[in-house]
Amino acid sequence: MKIFNNKKDLRDCLLEHKSNKKTIGFVPTMGALHDGHLSLIEKASEKNDIVVVSIFVNPTQFDNVEDLKKYPKTIENDIKLLSAASCDILFSPKVEEIYSENITSEKFDFDGLEHQMEGKFRDGHFNGVGTVVKTLFKIVAPDKAYFGQKDFQQLQIIKKMVKKNHLNVKIKGCPIFREQDGLAMSSRNIRLSKEHREIAPFVYKTLKKVKKKFSHKSISEINKWLENQFKKQPLLTLEYFTIADEKALETAKTKEPNKKYRAFIAVFAGEIRLIDNIRLKH
Repeated sequence: MKIFNNKKDLRDCLLEHKSNKKTIGFVPTMGALHDGHLSLIEKASEKNDIVVVSIFVNPTQFDNVEDLKKYPKTIENDIKLLSAASCDILFSPKVEEIYSENITSEKFDFDGLEHQMEGKFRDGHFNGVGTVVKTLFKIVAPDKAYFGQKDFQQLQIIKKMVKKNHLNVKIKGCPIFREQDGLAMSSRNIRLSKEHREIAPFVYKTLKKVKKKFSHKSISEINKWLENQFKKQPLLTLEYFTIADEKALETAKTKEPNKKYRAFIAVFAGEIRLIDNIRLKH
């Protein structure tokens, strides 16, 4: 595995691969890697000749400075995991390599996707995501890029950004990777206290019950039921729960036969924020 910290050397290396007609699969990460990331790398390896992984904790997508400071950084362990995985190239730049001296976000119009769910609670978050992903795509110029569906809203926003900016990359959404007890894998999970880690799987268990109820209960009935479930759970604080159509991500009040729906949730376990979602059928 080759490791690059500056974009010029990385580009030179990738240009050589491209001149040999090699396809490039790209997995952008913020490090603190887990099996969910490794599953994306495996998918990229199956469909591409060369796999590039980036590790970059992007400052512009954090609306909370403390969250940025506390974001887990485990670069030595990450390198070990990547060396044992199907990763050919690691790009691990410093902040100034990506942003020069101007650490600000570009302003994007995602056709309203950015105002739903996460956008209501994390001001400027998706402008930061769009900025760094667009920058990384321009540096790596991958054929395909792989993202987990845990951040389903982010996935849809990146697809929209690629389309509106006419970027020549195919975006591949991959299934949520879970712990054995159902908790969606996240780099932030290692910051959970013992008691919060024990109760955290309640989030996914509740979503699975929502999926069962969706076939025969109204959306308003499900919303009330879920709020009551979390009122009984003192260690978890519900930030939001919404059932939305997958395309526009707009909150649904009634079920329409031609739309695909998904339930989205954000919960605080102490100071650690957990998000999850599940596909619904009706």
